[in-house]
Amino acid sequence: MIKGYNNILVPVDGSESAELAFDKAVAIAMENATHIDILNIIDTRQFMGELQDTLISGDTVYQMTNDSEEYLKSLQKKAEEQFKFKDVSYHIRYGSPKRIIAFDFIKDHNNDLVVMGATGMNAVERMLMGSVTEYVNRNALADVLIVKTDLNNEKIKK
Repeated sequence: MIKGYNNILVPVDGSESAELAFDKAVAIAMENATHIDILNIIDTRQFMGELQDTLISGDTVYQMTNDSEEYLKSLQKKAEEQFKFKDVSYHIRYGSPKRIIAFDFIKDHNNDLVVMGATGMNAVERMLMGSVTEYVNRNALADVLIVKTDLNNEKIKK
């Protein structure tokens, strides 16, 4: 497997691709006896109006944050129960997923490997916003592993 990494970042968005990347990251972390940071980003740009006034209520942002935290806790629990791996921290950030994953989070947490799914958003969002995975792969301050197979290295079915 992959050796020599000390701190792995796994950005997740609830997609099957992201969860397969999480499983692979856990396998890599177990082999390297290293730490995993799982990260969910709430993209606040989609809720901003022309004058940068938010278009959603504080209650909605609060609910989105709670939902994100529950999702991340479920992944942390999966690592403990399914893989018997406990060195996992979870984080929630707000803003541009591309920038946060490629630069900001890596700087703050000294990650040396990013493990992420090949796709997450639907085709229309990718066309309008560009692929987060593609951007991170080109610009990240750490190595990037783009997951396209499951733990048995079987191609992910579309």
